[in-house]
Amino acid sequence: MKYVVGVDVGSTYTKAVLLSLEKEIIGKSITQTGFKLDKASEKVYDQILKESGISQDEIGYTIATGYGRHMVPYRDLTITDLTATARGSHYFFPKTQTVLDIGGQTMKASRLDEKVKVRSFRLNDKCAAGTGAFLEKTARYMGYETEEIGPLVQTSKEDVPISGVCAVFAESEVINQLSIGSAPSDIMHGAMSSLVKRAIQLLKRVKMESQITLNGGIMRFQTMVNVLTENIEEKINVPKGDMVQFTTALGAATLALQRVEKVSVVA
Repeated sequence: MKYVVGVDVGSTYTKAVLLSLEKEIIGKSITQTGFKLDKASEKVYDQILKESGISQDEIGYTIATGYGRHMVPYRDLTITDLTATARGSHYFFPKTQTVLDIGGQTMKASRLDEKVKVRSFRLNDKCAAGTGAFLEKTARYMGYETEEIGPLVQTSKEDVPISGVCAVFAESEVINQLSIGSAPSDIMHGAMSSLVKRAIQLLKRVKMESQITLNGGIMRFQTMVNVLTENIEEKINVPKGDMVQFTTALGAATLALQRVEKVSVVA
């Protein structure tokens, strides 16, 4: 037994992280979740073992998290994504006191105590305007794919106001802005600014404290991070590269490692 695995079955993507007993990230894997949550979890598990050249017998413990955590057939334990994201954020930034996680279907803000436990949290309402889906829908209205959002918004000169009150109503706003000649990049910038306003409302509700760590696939877009940084006075941390998408899975893996260590001590 040399490794542990954390699996995050999210509403849009399923991620897995392989961690050594020395807390080193050995590998990671991601796939679209789709409708068969168990199959998605098995796919990332198989991928991470294959790419790392590790056999299943070498895995000592696996913890599943995310909204589809109970559908992971090889799990040893399940934990909430709030707990996992807190632990993953602490792995990268030990002084984290507040966490903001924006996923494809949810937005969550939480405040942590000195033991990395969630003291308080708030979730967005059920409207897609408060999630990454809002940006994806805005992009599709204008004929762009999700992977084009980053390069598109990087060319923006200013943000065009998009209320974001409702993802459905936002479509008419986008159409109106296009009809008067607004640049798609500026419209996308405006959509991000709208999302940031909702995020700040959640952060205020949990009484945010420095340092704030950002997570979720949306944080891959530098403009999103820039807008947040411009509107929040507290220190902001962002995991490097694509690790913003793997923080929750990583947190589950670190807790799996704690389980292994406890068993070793008892033995």
